[in-house]
Amino acid sequence: MASVCRVGSSVGRRLAAGHRSVSPSGPLPAARCPLPGSRQWGAGSGEPIRYHRSIPGVRYHRSVPRGPVPPLCPRGSGTTALSPVVRYHRSGVRYHRSVPGGPALLLSLRRGQSSVSYAQSLAGAPETQLTSLDNGLRVASEDTGHATCTVGLWVGAGSRHESEKNNGAGFFLEHMAFKGTKKHAQTALEQQVESMGAQLSAYTSREHSAFYMKTLAEDLPKAVELLSEVVQNCSLSEAAMEQQRAVVLRELEEVEGNLQEVCLDLLYATAFQGTALSQSVLGPSSNARTLTRQDLAEYLSSHFKAPRMVLAAAGGVNHEELVGLARTHLSGLSCEYEGDIAPVPAPCRFTGSEGAKADSPDIVPLMVANAIIGSYDVTYAGGKNLSSRLAAMCADEKLCHRYQTFHSSYSDTGLMGIYFVCDKMKIEDMMHWSQNAWMNMCTSVTDSDVSRGKNTLKASLVAQLNGTTPICDDIGRHVLNYGRRVPLTEWDARIDAVTPAMVRSVCSKYIYDMCPAVAAVGPVEQLPDYNRTRSAMYWLRF
Repeated sequence: MASVCRVGSSVGRRLAAGHRSVSPSGPLPAARCPLPGSRQWGAGSGEPIRYHRSIPGVRYHRSVPRGPVPPLCPRGSGTTALSPVVRYHRSGVRYHRSVPGGPALLLSLRRGQSSVSYAQSLAGAPETQLTSLDNGLRVASEDTGHATCTVGLWVGAGSRHESEKNNGAGFFLEHMAFKGTKKHAQTALEQQVESMGAQLSAYTSREHSAFYMKTLAEDLPKAVELLSEVVQNCSLSEAAMEQQRAVVLRELEEVEGNLQEVCLDLLYATAFQGTALSQSVLGPSSNARTLTRQDLAEYLSSHFKAPRMVLAAAGGVNHEELVGLARTHLSGLSCEYEGDIAPVPAPCRFTGSEGAKADSPDIVPLMVANAIIGSYDVTYAGGKNLSSRLAAMCADEKLCHRYQTFHSSYSDTGLMGIYFVCDKMKIEDMMHWSQNAWMNMCTSVTDSDVSRGKNTLKASLVAQLNGTTPICDDIGRHVLNYGRRVPLTEWDARIDAVTPAMVRSVCSKYIYDMCPAVAAVGPVEQLPDYNRTRSAMYWLRF
């Protein structure tokens, strides 16, 4: 078996985040009704079998007649009124398809299939509504008309807001969140979640923490009540802490076996050395052994304040109802800080060159550049005919097993780079061609390259919002980062405005003749000396 090395290289932007999910009841059912393939007969002999399948943005009803064909189902049947309604018949079976968005989104149906243009999909996206409460808590929601919804609390606090002494407190708190509250013991909390058929989850990243639940839309009030209990009244009992301490230590041991996580944590430690962003989200094992209840309580009281929190929801939610629930359950959140001064995290800088921060106008051209370089895996079809020149070369020359570009932005800086896994005798070649791809972005990117990159970026932005949970996460992070949800139409316009000259200019600003950070794990003896790596960040041309 070939020896493999993993290398992460960066020039000033992947988000290493802990993630925890509690799902007592398994997968969430699409709706409380018979699933396809099941039978449910009514009291009358002429009542049809009904199948109901819920798909994002589209509601299907299928009626199979038993005896005389029943009349058409009333328009707007179901949990929401949708229009227009498209009907077609085949072999005695009547289908009704309800499509939101009005005539502009009327889909052409051919043998049960449909198509809609990219522009129509953007025009039909629901608006995100945003309200601020008196205590500073922001409430944001998007009504997609689903039978399910995802609701959660996003907090502007992560490993960046920790010190060396309490690094890992956010991740430890994530484990403690669902171990009982002052009102509900752990068993009672889990039983309530299970009775709703819901999924309760949490994650921690470098700048954010989130606690969210996916459930049926009709159970939204109960979900908000439970989430407010988890965030405001976590019990933090000593017995539960000792139990979770052993769990955290096991997870830290498991992460050590994930070489990608190890490599990227080392990259952050190198790129942001001496600053809070260099700290791991999980924290060191020494801290996991010594963190006390008082440490977690201080972390909560210092950072879980209403102005730094967002109650976000997506799916079948009514915004006014959500605002009312927030006032009922979350109006007691404090907005005052000790000494009346909100803690401001120390500025973080890249050790070499500064990256683009979250609200920088340079973000989109850098994202297009990453899309042009693309990603590669040995399982990809296409081989040397892949559109990315670096991917085609990797396939043709067998340079690596896989590579991926990454781009993470923070409030005052960012990290952009490339991560690859390759044979130990291919490290030097892969480093050379990766840096060559960066130099091409700075000097000779073409119209066709930029056009392909923009299309790839647009597709990825739309594809990642497939479902209520990613939409809700997008809303929460955007409101924390930008103070609003940036709509897809705005992203689309900013991507369309990118030109080859803009890509060359922005990449030259952040990449060309800048000092990269490099981290590698495994048999990396062939990794070039840093002076050679640095000298490959510019071209001598006459």
